[in-house]
Amino acid sequence: MARRLANVKTREQTGFDYVVNNINPWTPFGRKQLKEKTPFFPGQEDELIKALEKVESMYRIIQDHPGITDRLNEIFHCMKDNSFTIERSRENVLSMVELFEIKTFLLQCRQILAETGKIKDRIPRDFILADTSDLLDILDPRKDRVNTFYIYEEFSAALGRLRREKHELEILLRKEQKDLKKQIQEKYEITLTPKFDCTVSKAETDELEKLNGIAELEPVDQDYMSVTFGLKANDTAFEINRKMTEIETEIEEEETLVREKLSRDIWDCHEALENNCRTIGALDLTMSKAAYAIAHKCIKPEILQEHIVNIEGGRHLQAEDVLKSKGKQYTPIDIQLAEGVTCITGANMGGKTVSLKMVGMVQLLTQYGFFVPCTKAQIGLANHMQILIGDSQSLERGLSSFGSEMEELKEIMDNCTDRSFILIDEIASGTNPREGLALTKSLVHFLLDKPYMCLITTHYDVMEDEQQIRNMQVSGLRNADFGLIKKELAYANRKERIEIIGKYMDYRLIEITEGAAIPHDALHIAEMLGINRDIIGLANDILNKELK
Repeated sequence: MARRLANVKTREQTGFDYVVNNINPWTPFGRKQLKEKTPFFPGQEDELIKALEKVESMYRIIQDHPGITDRLNEIFHCMKDNSFTIERSRENVLSMVELFEIKTFLLQCRQILAETGKIKDRIPRDFILADTSDLLDILDPRKDRVNTFYIYEEFSAALGRLRREKHELEILLRKEQKDLKKQIQEKYEITLTPKFDCTVSKAETDELEKLNGIAELEPVDQDYMSVTFGLKANDTAFEINRKMTEIETEIEEEETLVREKLSRDIWDCHEALENNCRTIGALDLTMSKAAYAIAHKCIKPEILQEHIVNIEGGRHLQAEDVLKSKGKQYTPIDIQLAEGVTCITGANMGGKTVSLKMVGMVQLLTQYGFFVPCTKAQIGLANHMQILIGDSQSLERGLSSFGSEMEELKEIMDNCTDRSFILIDEIASGTNPREGLALTKSLVHFLLDKPYMCLITTHYDVMEDEQQIRNMQVSGLRNADFGLIKKELAYANRKERIEIIGKYMDYRLIEITEGAAIPHDALHIAEMLGINRDIIGLANDILNKELK
């Protein structure tokens, strides 16, 4: 069983699957390799670095040689998966269509070799195809290099002789038919077409009776309106047709022998052909990764031995695309993580969950050999990674959101090992606040001395009890001009008011130290949206008493 870095839900909820599903290799080989992709684990840092360097090489080639990469993509776009046909050549005689497909593949390999040869000093050696020109010469003995397939006479001396004999018989038959046509036309004063036939309406009874009385003609076709008469083969024509049938059978048998030999020739080269399929897939997939990285301003992550994560200018690509579709900009995030617990606090509109997902996306993209949406990224590899997004429900099992969370939390704890990376969003938000706070604090306390890297978003203040916790907070409305916001809100409708507040939110993360003033963004937002001032004042009093 293959080793697993992250489960399906983690890959989906972090947005990793969103990125992968938007990377589109042209060839069936590239698509297969993308589907079968596997992550790199601790201990495989050198292999991952080499994989990322290949993406970097193609990144630069795409930028510096757009003409070559466009031509390669055009070739890739026309490629079919010939792996089954190659395998069939082991014990089967390939059909004409299958031989044509193999020849087409060989011509495509020749074109790819020509294009990559123009940049051979820059392209990774792993992307250079094996030379299969010898097999192409066998399938294309005239070396026309035309994308068609025909069993040429060069494949078999006997085949050439038989085809010539057939052609001579066809000439004799044609001559015999012309002579017979001339005799019939002169004798019966009728006209036959170049195809040696004559069509008469059933309504013309006299003409129909006349043609029926001609011994040299016979009905060959009819419908409800007419009858067509054609030449009846005489003894000479009959003998010629008999000989032609025999020769056609011999030709078919000889062509089968040729296809059998060509099939063996293809199987003799199956290793080179299969290697080229894999190489084309790797080249196509790497080019697709690089093209996506260019389009989305992704960079090569630096791979570290230590189990830490340093991200500068990190973006969640799925959220960014949504914002772009609405004419809005994404605010990049900086964050540094190490083994232990880091908590992110802030109001619900502050983007805590998106930041959590962004970190997970960057980690997964890195370990699968992709460039990442950051301005800088230093990533240490994890053995296991899992995300828990709060407020989910398990309808199939009839569980509440809290019950579903607890099941997922148990799964995380059961699967964690050294160098695990745990992402938890708003744990215990579905139960009463006292129990939720107790559970959150106990979870943080439990995780502190584990060899895990943990990032947790929460409404609860867990910093007061655990000095080892690194506390981050969404900057939010900390530096906002509330007077200006209130003026904009005065004449806005409900939807516009939410968007106005969102416009002034600062989604960047700042580190909170002991004794630092914690802004009450939730109360600020509630007040600006029109909640009674007495309610807001009382809430502030309660908070201040609790803080004392």
